[in-house]
Amino acid sequence: MAYKETPLDPSKPYEPHVGQTRQYWRDIILGVNDGLVSTILLVAVVVGGGLTTSQVLLTAVGGAIAGAISMGAGEYLATKSQTEVLDREIKLERDHIRDHRDMEVSQLRDMLGDLGIEGADLDQAVGIFAADDARLLNSMKVMEFGMVDSEERSPYAAMVASAVFFAAGALPAVLPFAFLETPQSGLAVAATLTALGLFAVGAIKSAVTKTNTIKAGFENLVIAGIGGVLAYWTGFLFDSIVG
Repeated sequence: MAYKETPLDPSKPYEPHVGQTRQYWRDIILGVNDGLVSTILLVAVVVGGGLTTSQVLLTAVGGAIAGAISMGAGEYLATKSQTEVLDREIKLERDHIRDHRDMEVSQLRDMLGDLGIEGADLDQAVGIFAADDARLLNSMKVMEFGMVDSEERSPYAAMVASAVFFAAGALPAVLPFAFLETPQSGLAVAATLTALGLFAVGAIKSAVTKTNTIKAGFENLVIAGIGGVLAYWTGFLFDSIVG
C-alpha cells in the first residue's frame, strides 16, 4: 500500500530526491568538467607555442581520446577497489558478529547513543537491531561503514559515465579547429564554447544541489579562465625561448 501524506503546509509540496543517478553525479560532473578544462588548456598551450591548425587539431583529438580512456580506466579501478575494500570489511564484520557478538552490540549501542538516543529508547533500539545476525550486520553496515545497498556504485557505470562525459566536455575545444583556418580564430571560438560549457555545468550542478546558479557558473568559469591564460602564455614563452 502506497504511503500518502497530508502535508502540514499544502503550499510546500513534497520534493523528491535525485534518485538512483545520485551516486554517479560525481562521475558526470568530474568527467565533463575535466574534459572542458583540460582540453582547452592543452589547446591554449599548443596555440601559444605556434602550432598550425592541423597540428592543434591532432593534439586536441589525441588529448581528448587519452583523457577519456584515462578517466574511464581510473574511475573503474577506483570504484572497483573501493567496492572490494568494503566487501572485505563486511566479511570481517560477519566474523566479528559470529565470534565477538557482545563487542559488536556494544559498538552499536555507542553509535546509537551518539545519535542522541538514550535510556529505555536506546535499550529498545539496540534490542531490535541485535535481534538476529542479519539485522545486526545491516545496521553495522550503515552505522559503521556508511553503506546503503541502493547507493552502491557500479564500476562499469562509473567508467562509462566518466569516459563519455569527458569526451563530450572535450568537444567544444576540439571542433573549432576542424572548421577554422587559423589557430588563433580556433582558440577564440574554442574558448567561447568552453566558457559557455563551463557555465552550463555549474548551472546544472546548482539545479541539482539547489545552490546559487550564477555563483556556481562563474566559479567554474573563473578557475578555468585563469588556467587558460597561464596555459597560453606558457606555450608562448616556450616558443619564444626554445622555438
